[in-house]
Amino acid sequence: MMTSWRRRRAARRAGKKQDSEESCSNMELNIPSHFRCPISLDLMKDPVTLSTGITYDRESIETWMEAGNNTCPITNQVLKTPEPIPNHAIRKMVQGWCVENKSYGIERIPTPRTPVSSDEASELLSKVVAVQQRGDRDGCLELVAKIKRLVKESERNKRCMVSNGSCGILSAAFKAFSNDSFEENLRLLEEILSALTLMLPLGGEAKSSLGSPSCLRCMVWILRCGDLSGRRNAVLVLQGILSRDDGNFNHLVEIEGGLEAMVKLIKEPICPATTKASLLATYHLVSSPLADENVIARFVEMGLVEMLLEMLVDCERSLCEKVLAVLDGICGFDEGREKAYDNALTMPVLVKKILRVSDLATELSVSIIWKLSKNEKRDEGGVLAEAVQVGAFQKLLLLLQVGCSETTRGKATDLLKLLNLHRERLECIDSMDFKNLKRPF
Repeated sequence: MMTSWRRRRAARRAGKKQDSEESCSNMELNIPSHFRCPISLDLMKDPVTLSTGITYDRESIETWMEAGNNTCPITNQVLKTPEPIPNHAIRKMVQGWCVENKSYGIERIPTPRTPVSSDEASELLSKVVAVQQRGDRDGCLELVAKIKRLVKESERNKRCMVSNGSCGILSAAFKAFSNDSFEENLRLLEEILSALTLMLPLGGEAKSSLGSPSCLRCMVWILRCGDLSGRRNAVLVLQGILSRDDGNFNHLVEIEGGLEAMVKLIKEPICPATTKASLLATYHLVSSPLADENVIARFVEMGLVEMLLEMLVDCERSLCEKVLAVLDGICGFDEGREKAYDNALTMPVLVKKILRVSDLATELSVSIIWKLSKNEKRDEGGVLAEAVQVGAFQKLLLLLQVGCSETTRGKATDLLKLLNLHRERLECIDSMDFKNLKRPF
């Protein structure tokens, strides 16, 4: 009997506890109106006050100003200064309110870091110029590390530093210290490259400085002898420099081991970003108006054509497009075409990429096949016969039906005329194999 009474009492207590929890969960938690951002109406995580005296959440007001607005959203007054001031009083009140209501699942908002202002960025970059002019390696290293730390903190800091000319100033410092014995300044130079990769793409002033012979020699040295992170940063910056058709091309080609270092990064990849940057840099070299037979011959001797064709067998869209772009540039020269003719993978993988990856991949694949076919000098058709056997004729017909650019249309039409001569005497893929083809892009 005593046991039965205890059970009933425990059941009553459990019921009261459950009712209490349900009543608490049904209570609505009201956020005080002065804790809400006037724009987003959400709880402010980083309250800042404008020159008009109105407080907003930093993210919301910065989005408003980045859209081209120079007025206060509430008062519509023109802002005297675009720099909002952190409202520490409101922020502390919001944090206190979060702590008081933690039982409702509200987490305390962490104290945000104050972003760098234009004045602070300008002052910091002025110090970089000063220590660079003095040749103070250690002082420059400390300042570059600080800039890098600030840029990593937030996207706003990055925009602020870039708008104040950080890329040009850091590139000028890289040039100045690379003119000396760059092995002694290697740590500083690698730190500058690391900082520059966080602020890509580079502007014209930065490209001009980094395109000097001394800078290029230093980057090639890092590509050949540096650690993995140094090689990654060097090729990312190098890829941006070579996007211009100027003297940078000749300077790089003349540096011993420069081309070999880039091909090595393709052959022995560090990460996807490094491989893509290496391919883009190589593309600029093989497609430049300054490119000649000697440059292409060097790439061919290093086995680049074979590497590219093997990569095409199984690679994702972005990488496939870059590989095809490099191969298209190489096949614009006799040495590149001869090596492509001799590889059994050439025609199968190129035909496979038509209408399977993207519009750009299709155009590049057609361009390469067109270059190989128009310059074919072997008897019995050579690549034309191979193209017919792997179904190029049917795919090109489909390409004309689904649509493509005028340039690609012209090349596809030329190819169909050439391939038609070999269709009757060669067994090829039935066109019904493509009846259900859908473009996945």
